[in-house]
Amino acid sequence: MFAIVDIAGQQFKVAKDQKLFVHRLDAKTGDKVSFDQVFMVADGDNITVGAPAVANASVEAKVVRHLKDDKVIVFKKKRRKGYRVKNGHRQSLTEIVIESLGVGKVKKAAPKAKAEAPKAAARKAVKKAVPKAAADLSSNTVAELKELAKAAGIAGISSMKKSDLISALEAKK
Repeated sequence: MFAIVDIAGQQFKVAKDQKLFVHRLDAKTGDKVSFDQVFMVADGDNITVGAPAVANASVEAKVVRHLKDDKVIVFKKKRRKGYRVKNGHRQSLTEIVIESLGVGKVKKAAPKAKAEAPKAAARKAVKKAVPKAAADLSSNTVAELKELAKAAGIAGISSMKKSDLISALEAKK
């Protein structure tokens, strides 16, 4: 079993008990870290590819140590100009060991009827608030005034300002 996972901005092909050197992680030595950006999981012939990530998949790893990579020499020169610059760089790394790869169960989405119920209740509350809002229109927001105008059958409310909506609602009384 292996997985393609995003660790510290880079993609790695990982397997259980594999040692990796990745860019420095903000974790102490001995801590367990979890990576949720899993792009592909393969278990024999069963391959799961995410779009972009596999749902409910994670990779667990343990931080072994922090270290620095070998020095990389950067040498610049322009011939016949006497220009020479020598710089070096050592990348900070973290050594991790992959402890487990896993794909959880997919959670079923809630039925749409339950999701629409709060919206319907909000619409009914706005319709019930129409008589109370009619008493003092200036305290309402523009969105509330547009709902009242729509309920009253006023046309062209999308381009009206707050003062225009108030005057149109008062004229409709």
